[in-house]
Amino acid sequence: MGSIQRVKPLGVLAMIDSGELDWKVLAISLEDPLASDLNDVADIDKLLPHTIAGIREWFRWYKTPDGKSLNTFGYDEVVQDAAFTREVILHTHQAWKGLVEGERDPGKNWIGYYFHNYIG
Repeated sequence: MGSIQRVKPLGVLAMIDSGELDWKVLAISLEDPLASDLNDVADIDKLLPHTIAGIREWFRWYKTPDGKSLNTFGYDEVVQDAAFTREVILHTHQAWKGLVEGERDPGKNWIGYYFHNYIG
């Protein structure tokens, strides 16, 4: 079961999974001792060298044990900065809200029993 955590978004990676864009937000828990030192993706590179490369490679390869192909990335594989990340979060939240409020066609997106009841 998942949980809700307060985090600070630092960057976003535009992963292409089976031909579809799948944003991967890099964030740090506000409870983490490094949270006050990390405010953007550039801070990760300075304070935690090679971490971004490791994250990118994990996302590139993580589905291959299931026989799926390697994932690719947009933006020349560059993690976008915190300001760009906040725009992505805002845009995707608005899209989600449109789905649950019945203003957008869910298409192939499963929105579940709860959301069908939520919207009416």
